[in-house]
Amino acid sequence: MAIILPVEGVHPQMGKDCFIAPNATIVGDVVMGDECSVWFNAVIRGDVNSIRLGNRVNVQDGAILHCTYQKTKTIIGNNVSIGHNAIVHGCLVHDNVLIGMGAIIMDDAEIGTNTIIAAGAVVLEGTKIEPGVIYAGVPAKKLKDIPQELISGQINRIAQNYLHYASWFKDADGPQ
Repeated sequence: MAIILPVEGVHPQMGKDCFIAPNATIVGDVVMGDECSVWFNAVIRGDVNSIRLGNRVNVQDGAILHCTYQKTKTIIGNNVSIGHNAIVHGCLVHDNVLIGMGAIIMDDAEIGTNTIIAAGAVVLEGTKIEPGVIYAGVPAKKLKDIPQELISGQINRIAQNYLHYASWFKDADGPQ
């Protein structure tokens, strides 16, 4: 069963039709919208500050969402995919974003709408990424403007796929 715990009396809140994997961990001041999914071994730790997820956010296997005590919150928009083993920490991620596997987004970074952060990229503290681009590397740098076909072919397709994958678990035991 998923670990869902309050911190100092503040309980995580889930929207409608969310899938929470049996070994996911969600604690403290976490509020997620509708149709979100938190996958196996993912951790969303709202213990030291608040974490907000919009609608249709998928937090894939092993990903970590956290923030900094009394300094940074983590705010995730709608239709966002956070790839396997990514770390999203104390930052703002706007709508329609794909954060690749193993990417790291650090405190006070801001990721614009319709953007892809490539697998393994490291977005340094305070980086402001404009909408509609692809960033990659360590530290992450702009590769190019994102073509329209990648918005529908990657960002929207992956988010939609995770809605479908979550449906496979609707009859499984555990919180949903």
